[in-house]
Amino acid sequence: MPASRTQVKSPLGRLEVLAFACTLSMITYLDRVCFGAAVPFIIRDLGLKDISDLKWAFTAFSIAYATFEVPSGWLGDAFGPRRTLLRIVIGWSIFTALTGLVGLKIGAFTFGGLGILCLVRFLFGIGEAGAFPNLARVVANWFPSEERGRAKGWIWMSGRFMGGITPLIWTVLVIGTDYSIPLVSWRGAFLLFGAIGLVWCVVFACRFKDHPAVANAHSVPLATKEVHAIPWKLLLTNRSTWLLGLMYACASFSWYFNITYFPSYLETRHGLAANSLLGAILKGGPLLLGGFGCLLGGYWTDFLTQRLRNRSWARRIPAMTGHGLCGCCYLVAIYTHSPWTAALAISLAAFSNDLMMGAAWAICQDIGQRHTAVVAGWMNMLGNLGGAISGWTIGTILVMAKAGRAATDQVDVDSMTDTAKQAALVQGYDITLMAFVVVSFVAVLAWLPIDAEKPLE
Repeated sequence: MPASRTQVKSPLGRLEVLAFACTLSMITYLDRVCFGAAVPFIIRDLGLKDISDLKWAFTAFSIAYATFEVPSGWLGDAFGPRRTLLRIVIGWSIFTALTGLVGLKIGAFTFGGLGILCLVRFLFGIGEAGAFPNLARVVANWFPSEERGRAKGWIWMSGRFMGGITPLIWTVLVIGTDYSIPLVSWRGAFLLFGAIGLVWCVVFACRFKDHPAVANAHSVPLATKEVHAIPWKLLLTNRSTWLLGLMYACASFSWYFNITYFPSYLETRHGLAANSLLGAILKGGPLLLGGFGCLLGGYWTDFLTQRLRNRSWARRIPAMTGHGLCGCCYLVAIYTHSPWTAALAISLAAFSNDLMMGAAWAICQDIGQRHTAVVAGWMNMLGNLGGAISGWTIGTILVMAKAGRAATDQVDVDSMTDTAKQAALVQGYDITLMAFVVVSFVAVLAWLPIDAEKPLE
C-alpha cells in the first residue's frame, strides 16, 4: 500500500517546514565553510607546507559527498526524508567535531595527521551527502509546483548567507579582532559547530512529519515498495539528467573555490590580513551575494513558470543568464590588482552563478516526479564530482606553478624565497580563474537541450 498522507497528523505549516529546511541549509554551510577558514591552523598544527598540501583533504570530502548523493536521495524517496535527514545530520555533526581532534597531542599520543584528516573529511562527506536532495523531497511533499522555485531559493539563500558570514564568525570566535580577543580554539570551534547540528536533530525529530496532514494536490507521494529500486536505467538513458549533471559540475567547479581556496587567494594574491575584520567580510562575499542570487533566481523562475507556456524556458532563462554573467565576472577578476575589486568581481560571479539554483533544483522535481530526491541526488552527485575535480585541479595548478617558478630560478621548490613562492601562486590563481571562465560558458550551452516538460517516467 502506498504511504497515506491523509493519515499523518502534523502540526506543521509550510512556513515551519521551510524554517526547518533553511536552518538545516545554514548548518550545512557553517560546517563546510569553517574548514576553509581553519586552513592556516591546520597547516600549522599538522606541520604542512602550504594550502596545496590540503588538496586531497578538499577532494576527499567532495568525492564522498558526490558518491553517496543518489543512495541518500533514494532513501528519502523510499522511506521519507525525516529519518534520512536525521541520519545525515547526526553523521556529519559527529565528523565535524572529529575534524577538530585531528593532530591533537595528548601526552605522547597524536590523533593522526594528514591521512586521518582526509579520512575524516571523507566520512564527513558521506554524512552530508543527500541533505539537499532530501530537502528537495521535503519541498516536493509540502509545496505546490508554482512555489517550489522560491522555496528552494530561500533554502539556498539561507545556506549561502551562513557560509558568507562564517569567516566573520570564525574570526570573532577563533582569531580575534582589533576589538575582541579569541573566544575558543580552532578545535573548540569544530566541537561547537558539531553540537549545533545535534541540537537541530532533537528539535526536528520532535516536530517534523514527512507530509502535511491534508494532502496537497501537487505533492509527490512516497514511493511504494514496488519502486524502491533506484531507477538507474531511467537516469542513465535520459538526456536531461546527464546535461543537468554536466551543468551542475561546471557550476560547482568554480563555486567550490569560494569555500576552499578563496580566503587564501585574497591573502596571497592581494595581501589581505588574516585577522582583518573587513577581510573576513570580503572572504564571505561570494556566499553572501550568492545567497541573494539563489533567492532572486528562485522567484524569477517561478514568475516565468506562471507566465510562459514552456516550463523549460522558465528554467533556462535565469540559469543561462547567470552562467554567462558568471564567466564575465571571473574574467574581470583576472585583470584586477585591488583586493576590493577582486573580491567584488568574484562575489558577483557567485551571485550570477547562483541565479540558476532555484531553476536547477525545481527542474529536478519537474523531471523526477516520484523520484525527485534521486534525480536531485544524481545532479548533486555529478555536480560535486565537479567540485572534487576542482579541489584537486586547483591544488595541482598551484603546485605546478611553484615548480615552474623554481625551475626558472634554478632552485628547489623548498628553497624558494617567499617572494618567488607568492609570485608563483599568483600565476596559478590567474590560470584557475581563466578555467572558471571556460566552464561557465560550457554550463550555458548545457542548459539548451534540458527539457522540463518530459518527466523521467
